[in-house]
Amino acid sequence: MKFWKFKLFALAGALLVSLSLSNCGDKDDPEPEVETGKIVFKFDHYIDDQPIEFDNMKYTNAAGNLYEVSEIQWFISDITLNSGDGTSLLLDDTDFAHYVDTDIPNSWEWEKTDTVPAGDYSSITVTFGIKGEKNLPLTFVNPPESDMIWPYPMGGDNGGYHYMKLNGFWMDTLNQRQAFNFHMGVGKVVDDDGNVQFIQNWFEVELDNSAFKLSKDETIEINIGMNVEEWFQNPENYDHDVYGGRIMNNQEAMHLGCENGKYGVFSIRSIE
Repeated sequence: MKFWKFKLFALAGALLVSLSLSNCGDKDDPEPEVETGKIVFKFDHYIDDQPIEFDNMKYTNAAGNLYEVSEIQWFISDITLNSGDGTSLLLDDTDFAHYVDTDIPNSWEWEKTDTVPAGDYSSITVTFGIKGEKNLPLTFVNPPESDMIWPYPMGGDNGGYHYMKLNGFWMDTLNQRQAFNFHMGVGKVVDDDGNVQFIQNWFEVELDNSAFKLSKDETIEINIGMNVEEWFQNPENYDHDVYGGRIMNNQEAMHLGCENGKYGVFSIRSIE
């Protein structure tokens, strides 16, 4: 009898060890591999649907100003991929902003460090400029990004950096060539009692025709165009003769530019 009790006890112990090992194995099973791809963004600048001819007084805006463009420097940030089910994916919060400069060719491409889950995406949302909580002084310590610093008295603690410097010339009402600095950033208004308010002028745009499909191990290129003429039209005409050459301390002018910027400035040129 003792022999059988011992044997039954041994069998029960072996079964428990086996079950324990089996459970441990379940916990250590690797997670299913997520299929991913990568995205490269490219940037171009246009007027009237044609690449800009810089330093050429050949363009006329909706207000009738004859003008030319010398250079454009700007930040794009917080690119977000939207899915049809209502979810969204913010690409690399640590590499959230990219500087684009028409004089620096290697800035015309932004290869994201993220790997992106393969699948169908319904649209792309981008931010023009840098959101206030991220737009902090000394974020960028090296040029050319550091050269975009926004004067502290004009933007306060969340002034940080210019969203954009769009520089050029226009012919004024006296047919004199005048420089314009169409610079966008944090606005400042002062009321009659001297109270100061800083205005965040960054804005988000969900790009039309930006749906795409990403396959496993695929790298796709998404070309985003800036249609410069749209800064000066739709819904309001922007007149250089009215607002003058420098608008950094003119919230009314910057607000008008940003309202126009939400409609038509940024477009998808191609997805390949």
